[in-house]
Amino acid sequence: MGYKVAAAMSMTLPDLSSLRDACTGLARDAAREIMRIYAGDLGERTKADKSPVTDADHAAEAVIVAGLRKLTPDLAVVAEEEMAAGHVPELKGRPFWLVDPLDGTKEFIKRNGEFTVNIALVQDGRPTLGIVLAPVPDTVWRGADGLGADMSANGGAFRAISVRTPPAAGLTACASRSTAIYSDLDIWFRNNGLTVIERKAAGSSLKFCLIAEGEADIYPRFGPTNEWDTAAGQGVLEAAGGEVVTTDGRPLTYGKPKFGNPHFIARSKAAR
Repeated sequence: MGYKVAAAMSMTLPDLSSLRDACTGLARDAAREIMRIYAGDLGERTKADKSPVTDADHAAEAVIVAGLRKLTPDLAVVAEEEMAAGHVPELKGRPFWLVDPLDGTKEFIKRNGEFTVNIALVQDGRPTLGIVLAPVPDTVWRGADGLGADMSANGGAFRAISVRTPPAAGLTACASRSTAIYSDLDIWFRNNGLTVIERKAAGSSLKFCLIAEGEADIYPRFGPTNEWDTAAGQGVLEAAGGEVVTTDGRPLTYGKPKFGNPHFIARSKAAR
């Protein structure tokens, strides 16, 4: 079933099922580039904002951006490394793509396997399609409006996934591996009347996916992130029955000035 984007565009995009499959292919193509570089010299250097970047970030982004521009030539593509180089597209209120070609560059450099390829389609300020691919275990999580969420583990067949109802004993909470300051999180959990019985530290957008597949319940993030860091994971989680909200309970939206995110909580809707 096709769907209309903003009327001013006078165009119809491919249906979400077709876009999901095409973006899965692009993510796999990007993952092959990442793993080719992972096996040798990473080409590590530092960007102007002092964050690390590697040859894999640029190679993966080139594959994805070229593919998206061929697939949907009228849509803007907001991609991390192009943004870092000063190439900021005009959105004009239209749907657009958000791409993080290698989410978890620090984990990639550490060679711990906790990095992902992220592709998301944003419409009316929210991700209606999200693809997250972890190259090392060859695992893909996908979510799309009206199609639900699914995953393929270790290159196997896709199966449907959904968030769980948290056990009565308490929640399993996720935190970023590089910023897991549990004392601060403990205060927030306590102030919100939440009991945590297990913690999982993970890099990149894997935290959203753990909640989406029912392996965890909540991920509060009180540090800086950009829209390309979160859109694909949010698309997967929301399609699986979860939500991503700001600290005052509003949905986390996209297309904000400078593409920065406020603090947010990703969770199963029952983990409140």
